[in-house]
Amino acid sequence: MLSLSRMNKIRALDTVDLTITAEAGVALKAAQDAAAAQDCMFPLSMGSEGTAQIGGVISTNAGGKNTVRYGNARDLVLGLEVVLPDGQIWNGLRQLRKDNAGYCLRHLFAGAEGTLGIITAAVLKLVPLPHDIALAFCALPSVQAALDLLVLFRRDQPDAIQAFEYICGELPDLVIKHFPETRLPLSHRADHYVLVELAASSRDGNLRGKLEELLGKAMDAGLVMDAALAGSQAERLAVWQLREESSDAQKREGATVKNDVSVPVSKTVEFIAQAREACERKFPGVRVIPFGHMGDGNIHFHLLPAVGANIAAFMKQDHAMMDTVNEVVRRFDGSFSAEHGVGRLKAYMMDDWRGGVELDTMRAIKAAIDPHGIMNPGKVLP
Repeated sequence: MLSLSRMNKIRALDTVDLTITAEAGVALKAAQDAAAAQDCMFPLSMGSEGTAQIGGVISTNAGGKNTVRYGNARDLVLGLEVVLPDGQIWNGLRQLRKDNAGYCLRHLFAGAEGTLGIITAAVLKLVPLPHDIALAFCALPSVQAALDLLVLFRRDQPDAIQAFEYICGELPDLVIKHFPETRLPLSHRADHYVLVELAASSRDGNLRGKLEELLGKAMDAGLVMDAALAGSQAERLAVWQLREESSDAQKREGATVKNDVSVPVSKTVEFIAQAREACERKFPGVRVIPFGHMGDGNIHFHLLPAVGANIAAFMKQDHAMMDTVNEVVRRFDGSFSAEHGVGRLKAYMMDDWRGGVELDTMRAIKAAIDPHGIMNPGKVLP
């Protein structure tokens, strides 16, 4: 096991180039705080940002709640410093927005999960710090209404959408059960929710007014039944807690089979319906918990055992459950790994999903850079 936590220096922060150069052991939250102190924002954000480190989030090409606007970790990388398997150090810490001098090596190491080399530092993109943020938590009649609401926001405020999260009705129930300090910001429970957040760097964009106007249109169209707007930063963070405690709440419930999948945004409604039907038919009593980043097509399709069920017996079916979900993902030309990587758990899927020319090319790259197979063996490649 290799820890880079002591490589935790921020080497540079440039407010003109809008870049931050950070070592691999810098916590994601520390990079965000350093940027904010200079009126900038490092836009990669997730529930684990207090402990997740820069090297890890790049190596796994992590996503998060702002991907709909800023992309995954790979999209924020301008340059890398990497230790190669033979001990050489590639110093590619460039701040360039345009550089077409040969192959783009930074994209090769981002998402490779440490199988090609060890990222030790990175030059990352910053954006101007948003000074106007508006958030709403909405109750909806259906998953289709969530997709229609996304289309409405994209047409009216395409540059302001910072997050668009679909949340099934069961998930806040679990969070409130295991985290009593949390609460539903609406007066009545619903079967479907959307958390939508708009952000702009301008202080006078009146995003709250625009958000209210759009939600009014959505209510008139029958897309939204009720909505609560955050009136302060504390209220905004309280709403986000309902979403970000979801993983721990499911752990405390006993067991979860997690499916981190993606399909085209236009197919998210059909995917959720068909995957739910397939799982409930094959695994009677299973609790289906779909939620996540509908704005970019990444749905976390989690499965929980029935209340009182045998946990060990449930977990013995984990591969069968993942395969059932992935059969539906395949119908829509999706991916079995949207933002959490392949690792060791899902390496067995690679032959079936990426076999042929694609997997052969990956193996050729691995063999060329790491001929002795010493970098994170057993991960990604079957």
